Amino acid sequence: MTAPALRLTGEETAMLDGGRGAGTAMAMRMVVALAGVLGAERLIPITGAHIDSCLYHGQAGLDFAQKLAGLGAAVTVPTTLNVSSLDLMHPGLVRLPPADAVPARALMEAYRALGARATWTCAPYQSTERPAFGEDIAWAESNAIVFANSVLGAHTERYGDFIDICAAITGRVPHAGLHLPEHRLPTLELDCSALSTARLGEEAVWAALGDVVGRQSGSGVPLLAGIDPAVVDEDRLKALGSTAASSGGLALFHVAGVTPEALAAAGDPAWSGLPSLAVTAAMLRTARDELSHGADPSAPLDAVALGTPHFSVREFGKLAAALEGRPAFHPGCTVWINTSREVLAQVRQSGLVQAAEERGARIVVDTCTYITPILGPEERTVMTPSGKWAWYAPMNIGVDVVLGTLSECLDSACAGRVLRDERQWD
Repeated sequence: MTAPALRLTGEETAMLDGGRGAGTAMAMRMVVALAGVLGAERLIPITGAHIDSCLYHGQAGLDFAQKLAGLGAAVTVPTTLNVSSLDLMHPGLVRLPPADAVPARALMEAYRALGARATWTCAPYQSTERPAFGEDIAWAESNAIVFANSVLGAHTERYGDFIDICAAITGRVPHAGLHLPEHRLPTLELDCSALSTARLGEEAVWAALGDVVGRQSGSGVPLLAGIDPAVVDEDRLKALGSTAASSGGLALFHVAGVTPEALAAAGDPAWSGLPSLAVTAAMLRTARDELSHGADPSAPLDAVALGTPHFSVREFGKLAAALEGRPAFHPGCTVWINTSREVLAQVRQSGLVQAAEERGARIVVDTCTYITPILGPEERTVMTPSGKWAWYAPMNIGVDVVLGTLSECLDSACAGRVLRDERQWD
């Protein structure tokens, strides 16, 4: 079967032919090539972009960004930047050798030269400027993609490095994939009615649920049913989506009675009669144990990692409340909190971060502890409520991980060893 021919508008043809500059032409060639791969018949305009390419993985990424900038390219839509390889607010915190640190900094500058906003966060949805329901955008970074699609109801495909900045420069993406309404329909129902409201009161439990959702859904579109909307907030959906995008190829999920497309589709027959699977507490406990990689529960706890994806203002508030009455963290256990500059400024002004810092917590911005060398060589056993951190850190930085709720993490950080409260998982 012959793929349909791509039809370009006059403006798009001008971009491709160099009428908007050599840099824009280079970017448009990439977008057109992707459209051919996806079988798209046309391109569509976008209202914003989020760039993952600014994380340094090698010289090729730097060459690409500098080439675009050198050819005079610039973004044409509001564009945010994902985490980088460095924390520019805390020099020396990241232990990259100069051979990597210098080009990593150059890569950050190249994307700023292209006109992107220096947000340096994996959670652009925590900004005051975020896409509205139904808007077409080009977001990269797996958790940002699934949050935008699922929680905000914006439309983005799984855009990766290089194509993300090309979309931002041209303001176009192929009319394909999750930009099409028919590809956003649920393909599987996950019945969560057996999970108690009390059990769903912890983000780590939502992370375990996300692991189950990702494994069961693959690259499909699950509809989670049977969850009380009163127990849902954005941080819990963030925990669910970020872990599901790690354990599977998930880019979109729906929660009945909660997420915008599920609310809009109430009574739609296309959302009924789906294949169904019951999710049980035993499945969540199994997911928790599988996300706890190689850690010896009897060994000392070296660190706690919070904020993957980046800690929100609400999460800092929950942390401050949870720290009331708790002592300082054990001197042998460092508590790391990853967040964005924007959120950090807000919680410093409101006083929500001081309680953690007074007990010894260390703040990381611009990057994340699971992807760049921040933890010291002595920090081998780490506890976290983040399914994404638990999924990737063992591979990326070679640590043993224990997945736990926030209260389990804080109790353990104070004791200097892993403490479990199985009642939170029963």
